[in-house]
Amino acid sequence: MRFEDLNWMDVERYLEQDDRVILVTGATEQHAYLSLLTDILIPSKIAQAAAERENVLVAPAFNFGISRFFADFPGTISITRHTFNRVIAEIFESLLHQGFRRFFFLNGHGGNQLPAPLEIFLEDDEVQVQWYDWWRSDIVRAFEAHHGLKFNHANWGENFPFNRVAESPSDAKPDVGFYNIDRSQPVVRQHLGDGNFGGMYQVSDELMNELFHLVVDDVAQRLRWP
Repeated sequence: MRFEDLNWMDVERYLEQDDRVILVTGATEQHAYLSLLTDILIPSKIAQAAAERENVLVAPAFNFGISRFFADFPGTISITRHTFNRVIAEIFESLLHQGFRRFFFLNGHGGNQLPAPLEIFLEDDEVQVQWYDWWRSDIVRAFEAHHGLKFNHANWGENFPFNRVAESPSDAKPDVGFYNIDRSQPVVRQHLGDGNFGGMYQVSDELMNELFHLVVDDVAQRLRWP
């Protein structure tokens, strides 16, 4: 269930039975040969699949995050951490006012973090928050280890059929050591080249579908709450 498919009366009826909501966060930034909205498309697809299974409402995704390192790549739109935190807090406050009490943040971008004022709800009994970086989950780590693969920015780990906008190379790229370089914007673009951080550009759709369904299973389980 998505806000865009409902009117306000539908949401009011939903709140009579349930108080869970999924909030998708991500970014609009370069992902080499993949969509600029990769960090939104992936968590949105995961959210929708899990929500359909668990009958949970999905709020509109927030498409922008902290992407300043990629500012010189055309199409990247970055906001400050202050702006991100303020917007997420105000979205949270709006939904809390209406009666939502269990908030599942499904995040697709490494630069985003749960705003500090909301951290108190990670352990709260009445208002509960979960923050889920899908690619950092134990499920994804186990998948990497099992298949001998290393997840990295814009490599095979984000190359799903639904966010491809161009043909990716079929080989592997040496690790660029992104976290060991001077990350001022011009240097980043020169160092990254096409924007991929290294590793296989793509693997089979069979493997990617397996990964997708494993993550959906994990999210669905977490949406049931303790």
